[in-house]
Amino acid sequence: MQKEIELAVIPEKISDQQFILKEAAKKLNIQPDRIKTLKIRKRSIDARSKKVVYRLLIILAIDEELQEQPFRWEGRNVQNGSPVIIIGAGPAGLFAALQCIEDGFKPIILERGKNVKDRRRDLALLNREGIVNPESNYCFGEGGAGTYSDGKLYTRSNKRGDVKKVLELFVSHGAPEDILVDARPHIGTNKLPHIIEKIRESILDAGGEILFDTKVVDIESKFGMVSGVSLASGDRIAAKSVILATGHSARDIFEIFRSKNWQLEAKPFALGVRIEHPQALIDRAQYHCDVRSEFLPPAYYSLVQQIGDKGVFSFCMCPGGIVAPCATDEGEIVVNGWSPSKRNNSFANSGTVVQVGLEDIGHDTNSHFALLDFQKAVEQKAFAFGGGRQVAPAQRMVDFVENRLSSDLPANSYKPGTTPVMLNEVLPDFATRALQQALPIFGKKMKGYFTNEAILIGVESRTSSPIRLVRDPKTLQHPDVKGLFPCGEGAGYAGGIVSAAIDGINCAKALIKP
Repeated sequence: MQKEIELAVIPEKISDQQFILKEAAKKLNIQPDRIKTLKIRKRSIDARSKKVVYRLLIILAIDEELQEQPFRWEGRNVQNGSPVIIIGAGPAGLFAALQCIEDGFKPIILERGKNVKDRRRDLALLNREGIVNPESNYCFGEGGAGTYSDGKLYTRSNKRGDVKKVLELFVSHGAPEDILVDARPHIGTNKLPHIIEKIRESILDAGGEILFDTKVVDIESKFGMVSGVSLASGDRIAAKSVILATGHSARDIFEIFRSKNWQLEAKPFALGVRIEHPQALIDRAQYHCDVRSEFLPPAYYSLVQQIGDKGVFSFCMCPGGIVAPCATDEGEIVVNGWSPSKRNNSFANSGTVVQVGLEDIGHDTNSHFALLDFQKAVEQKAFAFGGGRQVAPAQRMVDFVENRLSSDLPANSYKPGTTPVMLNEVLPDFATRALQQALPIFGKKMKGYFTNEAILIGVESRTSSPIRLVRDPKTLQHPDVKGLFPCGEGAGYAGGIVSAAIDGINCAKALIKP
């Protein structure tokens, strides 16, 4: 007999399996020895009251063993399978490749950037000297933007596809099993590259191909059907199916679509700053304590406020994290955040952004590139106000709200450095107004949040793609080009690692549909 129950467990006992088993038996009013298997399905932290607890959803097998088959991904040999070109080796591209292999197709992944090992050198140069490699950075390279920006796996995309399968595929390639149960699963930038390497090995062992430093400069078609791709090297690869999984920063792909007059459309995105606090301050606010218990992880927060017709919200929150330079070209400043697996750095950061639509910038709905051009202009303005070499414009939080230039800036994790500026001269007026109204309200929702100990670093602008590549909702193909599957975050159909992976799987499955 199986039972499903919920338990509240104090942090000090969360790793004590015998204690949890006895508490489960007590709740069911049975002897502990009748419980043959105890499996935690979900685990979350409840800090709504002063007494912080873990909430557990538990499956119990009583008087019998729980029969479950462990997930194992086994690739088939697709060396001689029909080729499918996948442009981009981010989560959408990699998971599309794994699904292609399951279905007997041979994936050929073309990645403009480098493998994870070689990519590290370019990131070190970017952090240390502010030198941007346009083909190898936090956005471009094996594993995509998520590889070196954390591996947060939280998603609301349960209706889009099989979230469990994505998480199990990560685990089968070396991710900790905790991601299967945690309410906000997270791998960490220190661990994710090794997992990406193992996924690469699975694809290659099955007969797939992955080509790095391989930039696509044209997508070819004949008679309304995709026929192949042209590369910057001058080479051409023929194929009847192309999955386009290039991520939200591959702006040159949008230009290919524009040159061919293929359908695309402007898509609202969000714009703002990356806000960093001392992690101890966030811990005190969220856990209602002076010092965080060793049995609790660094605290997380999620904040949202409607200001007039604008939503202001925290995004990609990184407990114990680092703010990173994520520009993809010289002459622009873009920031993002990441955390190591232990989340043990002394700062907490989060993107804090405002919704942006065509109505905010005075363009009609036919201006397909207007939001992209607007995004570029803000990033270039941030660079102009910064200190050069990726030194970012920044301001203390209260100073920003009160329109006061900060005389100095607090210690922070952004390695290229920060310089005091009036951020209202960098951000558009509507974003400045919305943030200035929202931040004090956030301070009322979370004690200690609104403080000059916090720093605002500009700009957080790559929250999602400002362009959507149109596709048929049934076939997932582009309406102008049969066999072309716009996919993932860069095409406007995902918003994070898991949702991008799901979309990659869905696009690969669509290949076999009649």
